[in-house]
Amino acid sequence: MTDSESRNQPAQIASPLSVASQKSWFQLPRSLSTFETWGFGTTGLLLWFGVAPAMHIELGEKAIWVWIPSAFVAVFLNLQIRNLGKHWQDMSGGTPNYTVRLLKEYPFIAKYGAIGYWLGWVSVPAINAIILADLIKSILLDFHIYIPDGFLKVAFVFLPYVVAFSGTRSMAIFQAFFIVPAVSLFLAFCIGGLNWLAFDPTSPGFLSTGGVSAPSFVLWAKWYFVATYAIYGCETASSFVAESRRPDLTLKCLQYMAILIPVVYVGGSWVLARLSTNPLAGENTYLHLLDAAKPFWGAAASPLITFLVAAGCLLSSVTAASNSPRVLYQLAQERHLSPLFTLFTPRSVIGHGLVATLIMSLLCLFWGDVSRIVMITGTGYLSSITILHLAIWLKRDRPETLYPHWAVLFLAIESVVLVVGGIAWSWQDLLIGLLLPIFVLGADALMRRLPFAFFHVQWWEKIYRHKTSLRSFDFMIVQTITIIILVCGSTGIGWLAFSLLDQHAEHSDTNRNALFLVLLLVVAFLGIAIACWTSLPQVMTMEEARQRAEHLFVAALDAMLIVNNRGEICQANPAAASLFEIDAMQLIGKPLGLFLEGIDYDPALWDNLSERELKHKYRFNTEAKIPSVVEVAVSEYFNQSDRTQEYIAILRDITDRKYAEKWLQRSLNEQEQLTQQANAQAQELEIVLQDLKNTQAQLIQTEKMSSLGQLVAGVAHEINNPVNFIYGNLSHSFVYSRDLLELVRRYQAWEKQQAIAPDPDIQSFIADIDLDFLQEDFPKVLHSMKMGAERIRQIVLTLRNFSRLDEADMKPIDIHEGIDSTLLLLQNRIKGNPHQKEVHILKNYGDIPVVDCFAGQLNQVFMNLIGNAIDALQEREKLGFFATGNEQPQIIISTEIINNNLLQISFKDNGCGMPESVREKIFNPFFTTKPVGEGTGLGLSISYQIIVDKHGGTIQCLSEMQKGTEFLIQIPLSQPESQRA
Repeated sequence: MTDSESRNQPAQIASPLSVASQKSWFQLPRSLSTFETWGFGTTGLLLWFGVAPAMHIELGEKAIWVWIPSAFVAVFLNLQIRNLGKHWQDMSGGTPNYTVRLLKEYPFIAKYGAIGYWLGWVSVPAINAIILADLIKSILLDFHIYIPDGFLKVAFVFLPYVVAFSGTRSMAIFQAFFIVPAVSLFLAFCIGGLNWLAFDPTSPGFLSTGGVSAPSFVLWAKWYFVATYAIYGCETASSFVAESRRPDLTLKCLQYMAILIPVVYVGGSWVLARLSTNPLAGENTYLHLLDAAKPFWGAAASPLITFLVAAGCLLSSVTAASNSPRVLYQLAQERHLSPLFTLFTPRSVIGHGLVATLIMSLLCLFWGDVSRIVMITGTGYLSSITILHLAIWLKRDRPETLYPHWAVLFLAIESVVLVVGGIAWSWQDLLIGLLLPIFVLGADALMRRLPFAFFHVQWWEKIYRHKTSLRSFDFMIVQTITIIILVCGSTGIGWLAFSLLDQHAEHSDTNRNALFLVLLLVVAFLGIAIACWTSLPQVMTMEEARQRAEHLFVAALDAMLIVNNRGEICQANPAAASLFEIDAMQLIGKPLGLFLEGIDYDPALWDNLSERELKHKYRFNTEAKIPSVVEVAVSEYFNQSDRTQEYIAILRDITDRKYAEKWLQRSLNEQEQLTQQANAQAQELEIVLQDLKNTQAQLIQTEKMSSLGQLVAGVAHEINNPVNFIYGNLSHSFVYSRDLLELVRRYQAWEKQQAIAPDPDIQSFIADIDLDFLQEDFPKVLHSMKMGAERIRQIVLTLRNFSRLDEADMKPIDIHEGIDSTLLLLQNRIKGNPHQKEVHILKNYGDIPVVDCFAGQLNQVFMNLIGNAIDALQEREKLGFFATGNEQPQIIISTEIINNNLLQISFKDNGCGMPESVREKIFNPFFTTKPVGEGTGLGLSISYQIIVDKHGGTIQCLSEMQKGTEFLIQIPLSQPESQRA
């Protein structure tokens, strides 16, 4: 994948199949130059600033016994990593991921080491933030200015990530801009200091007069533990081999770093030990370096050391922000971490890896001072290098490994240092450092198992694709506003700094210059970030467009020419040379009119699209000599470099097409008449078949509904007479029963009044029939019989209303009465039972007058639509959608008047809905989605004919999957007299 192609790709993820084969279709693009990767690779030298001052405070000159052996191991480490990189040039992340590849049989140990390495690097921005904050505080204290160090530390932690989120190229640009002066100045400090100590008569001497005694073993192990945090970090170029355009040259950086490690770490530490004697410097890196540089740099020491410390810290922080996400990316590529870490943007920003690195950097910042941060995170880092040496020994027979016997020696030393040195610092911090990688791996495992979409790749892919689709957004507005803010902010900061310095004019220019350098670096840092957020994307887009246009010009199958305003050819692609059968260079300078018939020599008069014959070029067949014909498309553009009008001509050879068109036209003419006749007959036949099919369907359904109507009317009539007889006599029964019960009551009262003893037989019979209950319940029985008779009468009236045999002609009717009758007949399907829930009917009836219609046919439409809605609701209930109780099956029936002359009836359900492919066919005869034996496919077809053909109205279906279906019927309130007759 080329650099330009990669920037046009959306966010990608690694494929599991590609991981299994150790190849990925979604690798980070090779977009970095050799110089840019060397910028990242040489930053490891600058990690010296985070460790050397603290070691100098406790050991003094004895620190040299720590730096010499650690430098020896670091040189061998760089050479080993260079050899591994030669074999695995497509692997991002470098050293820890090489270890994972070597120890694939021991995945937990390998992952533990890789995460330990990552933790060592994520602490670098926090350590540098503390150093930079101390630097600025030291300078500002001379001006009696106080700035909260917490604010400065957090700001300096965030600063490299601002650049990192703008793209890998932006970080590489920053490195390329500052790495040469920073490293050169650092080497000048080391070599210049050694030279001054060796040859200047005023120096204290290159060596101490009494020699340098060795520290105790525990003290040596304690500081060797810390030294590895910096000196082993000079192999960072390996992290970017997979993104380098020249990986072989990038790996050479490791070889040169192996040469510079002794110069910087041994030589620089010796200069610091011999010349930094200020007891008030504490752990302040800036003051220690300033004290050491003043003897040989003099007055220039303050600004130079300020630049060196600030640039070194910023550069190593940028490298950490760039290197750390790539470790997570490669681990995720190999399926050791969540696939979220494989996502990256078109500008190679590994977003999730950057966020994780930023969070851990902030946690390190809040953890404590530099020594404690180095101790805790250095534990994981030293463990990772120890595991690497173990892997080299275990895989000593493989060609990727070098010096396996040295590796086992280094393994033994580092294991002892890890235990002894770690305990010497703090056994609690050592334990935290050893457990921290396990905690990170546990957090990753938990994240992969959480059910939230936020932790899954698919959710983030949609976000990235959505962002990629917003390319039409006018970025010029954001760019302009951002540049205005940057300019105004820089001016404001400069004015404020000038005012503060002016208030303290008594201070030396040295401190002013130092403060100016820090502000300059920070503003430059932000300036590069803003440029990468604004101008760089446009420059990249223009470069991509240029490369794409050149590629298309050369690779195009059509002949392409660039012509000047005199009609002369200025440039021709290979396809043009093939078309004219002339070398492309020989075409240059010749007028296009020499090759095309009928074309003017003035391009301004050319048509935008035309067909021309080529001069002196023919094709022969058995019948005739055919001239070659080309289609010419011309567009003009203004050449900004030459300030002239030019034209792009695209020529396509259409000779074969013209020849084919000639013979095809002849065949078409012969077949046209036959085709027209066949089409006419086919159309007539199709119309006849369709009419027959519709007539058959209508006759079947009409006969069916007619028979059903007659049956319903007959049943209603036969039931009506006995029901009327019962209902009519119920009123008399009420009177008779009331009178009889009153007679009994009066007789009982008379017996009591006369004190007559009741006859024993009568008394026994009263007890047997429970006279008191009979007197109370008998009126209720008669009342229940009356209610049942009224219900039967209502059903009979509903059946007669639905059948409407006495209203076969169009008459004014109450639509609501017809709908209610239909609902009553479907009551058995509507009400609930143990197997299905009750269908809730919601009626939104408007104020509707009587409507001219065929009552029986319209009731048939209502029956079809409501029945289908009930079927849809039952089908959805079978799928379990109404099981939770949050939603109930319902049908909403609405009526209203629209436009003062149309009645609109809506039947809306919350069933399954239907796809567009089904909705388009529902009114076709015999089309049904129901199983065989449950549907004929005629209901909606007949309903359509009744509404449209019989009533002059419309019926339409609105449906959405899993939302429901709505049928809208519109019919006129009144029909023409011809229709009513």
